[in-house]
Amino acid sequence: MSGPAGGTARAATTTDVVCLGESMVTFLPSQPGRLADVPSFGRGIGGAESNVACALAAAGHRAAWVGRVGADGFGDHLVETIGGYGVDTSAVRRDPERPTGIYFRTATDRGAGAHEVAYYRAGSAASAMSPANVPYEEVFAGRVLHLSGITAALSADCLELVRELTAPRSGRPLVSFDVNHRPHLWRGGDASVLLELARRCDLVFVGEDEAEEAWGIVGAEAIRAALPEPAVVVVKRGSAGATVFASGLRPGPRSSNAGGAENDGAEFAPDTVTPVPALRVDVVAAVGAGDAFAAGFLSATLRDLPVRDRVRHGHLMAAAVLTVPGDLTEPPARDHADRLVALDDEAWGRLRLGPGWTAADRAPEEVRTP
Repeated sequence: MSGPAGGTARAATTTDVVCLGESMVTFLPSQPGRLADVPSFGRGIGGAESNVACALAAAGHRAAWVGRVGADGFGDHLVETIGGYGVDTSAVRRDPERPTGIYFRTATDRGAGAHEVAYYRAGSAASAMSPANVPYEEVFAGRVLHLSGITAALSADCLELVRELTAPRSGRPLVSFDVNHRPHLWRGGDASVLLELARRCDLVFVGEDEAEEAWGIVGAEAIRAALPEPAVVVVKRGSAGATVFASGLRPGPRSSNAGGAENDGAEFAPDTVTPVPALRVDVVAAVGAGDAFAAGFLSATLRDLPVRDRVRHGHLMAAAVLTVPGDLTEPPARDHADRLVALDDEAWGRLRLGPGWTAADRAPEEVRTP
């Protein structure tokens, strides 16, 4: 296998999903309130891509995380904790010159006005990732490569890396991309590059709110029109659920790089549009839900389930995280989740999930509340 300038003839793989990006040590408040008033913090981990890897591994998939951490105690903690979920961390590189990133946050919802996050990630080991120092053999070793827009915002080298990883090339895996627009990371930068990157991928996750904020695009249909190339676009609509646009290719004059290679002489067939309502959830902490949703959708994609079921598995994985204080939790057992996913539309609409709902002995009717 060659580096970024060449092709990627991949050997048979035993890895389902490779996730690349920055993971940080996160400090969670011991009580609600301003950061200035919180007396103590508990230590956890946070990182969009490593969250996805951990959730997939906990759900029984073979997941790997590729990243860069400092040669410090926080780096040790990240590698050991992520590996503890069953994630392959053998491709993580240690940087002796740069530290592992950390951040502190308040207990409130990220979308709330009182929410505060204090990042200490400038000059971090992960921000030094580049096409020159990432192990391409490991990055392209899975059936799926999962990336996010957060990595592209960390540095010019990181942006160039994401451009290289999303470029058309022979034999590349399915490339999944979560837009994950973080305004504070794009101060002074141009977040429209996220649209460019998303158009080069096969599966894209994007929220209606972030598409409007980053690109000025309003509504699910307009988002799909701006992202014609990906075979699957998942538009997350908050409490309204998610809408999936999925297309095939048919002979025609249009060209595309979807799927990792040029489809000369092809145009897109009409989309299949699948809206799936969200669940009612008694939220404990609204953090990590987007990553969990992506993991649930990818898990069901690896199992080749119907689109509706992929979204429902995403909703259930998100609900598992929403009902605990941190970014990560044990997902529901697969047979438990499958029973809930198989409910008819009326029964699905009656579900309401609260803390403890993932217990393996809970039957579907036991998680319903009036």
